[in-house]
Amino acid sequence: MEKIIVGIKRVVDYNVRVRVRSDGSGVETDGVKMSINPFDEIALEEALRIKEAGKASEVIAVSIGTPEAQQQLRTGLAMGADRAILVTVDGTVDPLSIARVFKVLAEKEGAGLVLLGKQAIDGDHSQVPQMLAALWGRPQATFASGMSIDGSKARVQREVDAGIETVEVELPAVISVDLRLNEPRYVKLPDIMKAKKKPLEEISIADLGIEAGPVVTEGSYASPEGRQRGVRVDDVSALVNLLNEKGLV
Repeated sequence: MEKIIVGIKRVVDYNVRVRVRSDGSGVETDGVKMSINPFDEIALEEALRIKEAGKASEVIAVSIGTPEAQQQLRTGLAMGADRAILVTVDGTVDPLSIARVFKVLAEKEGAGLVLLGKQAIDGDHSQVPQMLAALWGRPQATFASGMSIDGSKARVQREVDAGIETVEVELPAVISVDLRLNEPRYVKLPDIMKAKKKPLEEISIADLGIEAGPVVTEGSYASPEGRQRGVRVDDVSALVNLLNEKGLV
């Protein structure tokens, strides 16, 4: 396998408490720490391990967004990616347009594997890997908690209700990863310095022949209501009566 493409999304750091803008137009990002989507970081770590095992020759980190996403791509390069591609676009992009971008890049680069996080922690769509596999016409394995590459095949373990399910797909393929697949490596200062010299290419989404547009429009955002104070009851009968009063049973 020659190349692995890994998707990286810029999101609000998972340790930061998310706040809604005062006008309700979205999530506050000014002055907020931004990071690589945790699932994407796991996908990148797995790609690097595959390359280090001698089963791939190049790892390409890809992000779709504004120029600010260069920061996350540089982090990906510091982790060990060989080069990065930033597909620039103004505003948000719907999952289908993102899948189209990855299809074009996978065909252009001749990728043997596309590794993506199972979802982003901001939109929580969990749609791009499945859409990409359908558009690209290649097999998919989703929510990988374990995987291995054997020649032209990938064997993936998935956690399901009954236990662990193992599926095998022919490469090229699309695989989305879950949390328990691995523990991403820490980025060291020398690697950060080296990453500055690695190639980072910027391409407009229009140059890929894709007209991006939000198929789903977002009306407004609002913070969840504060948690109400609990009520103490003396016995089960009182609990059932209270639930009945509130129309919950």
